[in-house]
Amino acid sequence: MKVHVIQLAYADSEPLAERTERVSGLVRAQQGADLVVLPELWPQGGFSYDRWEAEAQPLDGPVVESLRTAARDLGAMVHMGSLVERDETGRLFNTSVLIGTAGEVLATYRKVHLFGFGDGEPKLMTAGDGPVVHGNLGLATCYDLRFPELFRRLLDDGAELVLVVAAWPAKRVAHWRLLAQARAVENQSYVVACNTAGTHAGVPMGGGSLVVDPWGQFVAEADTDREQVLVADLDLDLVAQTRQSFPVLADRRI
Repeated sequence: MKVHVIQLAYADSEPLAERTERVSGLVRAQQGADLVVLPELWPQGGFSYDRWEAEAQPLDGPVVESLRTAARDLGAMVHMGSLVERDETGRLFNTSVLIGTAGEVLATYRKVHLFGFGDGEPKLMTAGDGPVVHGNLGLATCYDLRFPELFRRLLDDGAELVLVVAAWPAKRVAHWRLLAQARAVENQSYVVACNTAGTHAGVPMGGGSLVVDPWGQFVAEADTDREQVLVADLDLDLVAQTRQSFPVLADRRI
């Protein structure tokens, strides 16, 4: 599987409609990709709390529709990262969307672990109900990376490749790298982690998007300070080979 990880960089001054058009064009440009991955909350901004209410959209709104069209034009799966979703009752969620090659929505995941210690996400958003796996693809978002029990649930539900989309800040980017590697090693799974670059609402972002294989080896890694497309060829047979040659998961007792 050829995965293209689009590490976006954007400024707060870029309007939502223009950013959506630009990102959709970037997706269409990823010729040869089987899967394209975008970061967390790129439409509204990961730390732009003051914009979330006004710019939230339903899942049939213009952001998702634009990315569905781009996925269909490209003919590849697209994990469009996440957006601020408003449901029919008015609640807000941090929702990621996996789109198929024909532009169909394959899966959605509402972020379970909301970051902010009572402020930010926990104050403004509703947490999701639980883990989501589509086929062998597990979905996780940013702060989820700090909760290994979620990744165990993804493993038990059949995940061999976990897609982590994030708006992870620069001051904690060392944790980002460490935790992504740990989640891959302990579950003997691929981890594809797409972060954001740039500065959002005054918060410098960490970049450093990466791909880790089931042995914990870094297959590819982006710079920390710029927009970049990371390309990686994943041998999904390596997951079964790793689990067979070093059957640590069979010794689980809890």
